[in-house]
Amino acid sequence: MNADVIVIGLGAMGSAACYQLAKRGANVIGIDRYSPPHSLGSTHGETRITRQAIGEGEHFVPFALRSYEIWRELEQETGADLLTITGGLIVTSDSTHLLHGNRDFLQTTIDAAARFRIAHRILDANEIAREFPQLTLEGNERGYFEDAAGFLRPGDCVTAQLGQAQKLGAVVRRNERVVRVRQEGSGVQVVTESRVYSAAKAIISAGPWVNEFLESVPADLFKVYRQVLFWFDVSSAYDQYVVGRFPVFIWSFGRWRDDYVYGFPAIDGKDGGLKLASEDFRSTTSPDEAKREVSKEEAAARHESYVSGKLKGIAERCIRSVVCLYTVTPNSNFVIDQLDENVILASPCSGHGFKHSAALGETLAELVTTGSSSRDISKFSFHQFH
Repeated sequence: MNADVIVIGLGAMGSAACYQLAKRGANVIGIDRYSPPHSLGSTHGETRITRQAIGEGEHFVPFALRSYEIWRELEQETGADLLTITGGLIVTSDSTHLLHGNRDFLQTTIDAAARFRIAHRILDANEIAREFPQLTLEGNERGYFEDAAGFLRPGDCVTAQLGQAQKLGAVVRRNERVVRVRQEGSGVQVVTESRVYSAAKAIISAGPWVNEFLESVPADLFKVYRQVLFWFDVSSAYDQYVVGRFPVFIWSFGRWRDDYVYGFPAIDGKDGGLKLASEDFRSTTSPDEAKREVSKEEAAARHESYVSGKLKGIAERCIRSVVCLYTVTPNSNFVIDQLDENVILASPCSGHGFKHSAALGETLAELVTTGSSSRDISKFSFHQFH
């Protein structure tokens, strides 16, 4: 089977790339070892925070802004509910706390909001306490509130983009594992467990499976970490945590490295729980070796560290939990670069990529069809690690 482009991995970036390539009239084949959206990689867990002023670096902001536009376009095309605006709160007692590779996350967010004219407010501890009485503060916190922040439904986003891609002529191959990608004349040959494909170009957006496709890249450049998402019982305080009263949030404490929590309003009814998570980068894993079960002890420890004494009215009972995988670079940046003349690597997202993924898919389509990007991707090249 032949194509102009083959996309390997159909999660956040891969599904977006398929959609954008099909919009441009490319003959595209998308291949995934499972049936996306699925719960074995990085694009699940029901919700993802989205924000416009990006504390990881101002170079991400154009991708976030364009992604907002694409999500709304997709909603119009499909009738799906993809993006919900709740407002977003970032709280820290010390602006130098490390978040996603940036020790000045809060100030970078504020600077990005000012530069790109993103509606926001700076709050002191008294103002945070007055506006968000659900939080128990120590009194030395500083906050940033962004009006247009909110959450995305990642599974629905993937479904919408793959569905639109197929309507536009793309071929989507599910439950088909790619075992080899190699040069073939002036193009690429992609070998799966069941057939061989040929194309002029290929995009590898394999998420935590990316290392299977890399021979010339150092083995420790892309590290995979197990992360756990928790939903705690919010029934006794449900009315205080609904959309309109409570925003998406990121709260940094600084008691130890990577000591922060992020969370959402109660969006799925009184019995749906309040979703929150922190991030753990202590030990690496792989998609095949990752522990998928979550113990009661893990849930109790997360409640003790990030809920008890901090979020009022949230019970210790964990309603459910989900494991997902982060694939992370040394500086928590993305990589979008040529592996060779005909293969583009579009991975990993370093744990904060979904909010940008719609525009990154558009960028990948531009690179394949025109050879250049309308947005600056120079900071996503392999040269960032030299």
